Amino acid sequence: MSKLEAKLGKFVDSVGSFFSGSDPLPWCDSQIIAGCEREVSGASSEHMNECLLRLSWALVHSKQPHDVQRGIAMLQGSLPSTNDPLQHRERLYLLAVGYYRSADYSNSRELVDTCLQVAPDWRQALTLKKSIEDRIKKDGVIGLGIAATAVGAVGLIAGGIAAAVSRKK
Repeated sequence: MSKLEAKLGKFVDSVGSFFSGSDPLPWCDSQIIAGCEREVSGASSEHMNECLLRLSWALVHSKQPHDVQRGIAMLQGSLPSTNDPLQHRERLYLLAVGYYRSADYSNSRELVDTCLQVAPDWRQALTLKKSIEDRIKKDGVIGLGIAATAVGAVGLIAGGIAAAVSRKK
């Protein structure tokens, strides 16, 4: 009986996580963003890049869409001037997170694949890639469900109209 309960528990958990939309990426609140903004405003020129990277991290991990968009814009603006390969990879990853949070899964997957070409074992990027693929699958299943429901509703309406027409005759 315990094996059955364990399997049932795993099934219920997987269904729950499917519909909850939870992901393993951390979230950031407005207080942390405000702290990063204060840090940027008081940073010396030699520490400015580090402070801006922390602010970008906080913005793309925000629950507020406007913060995520600010983070994306900052990262896009800073990519061309990034000469250090490690910082370039980190910015690409953060940009992928921003796109993921904005539900732009194709751009997110493209960027995370670029990160994995440079560092194939990078655990954060692998986790993000799995989250992207899971979200794409989930959205596809939900889309199929909506389409099937719409087709069923159209069929039901057409059947009702046909029955009404046949009664009049």
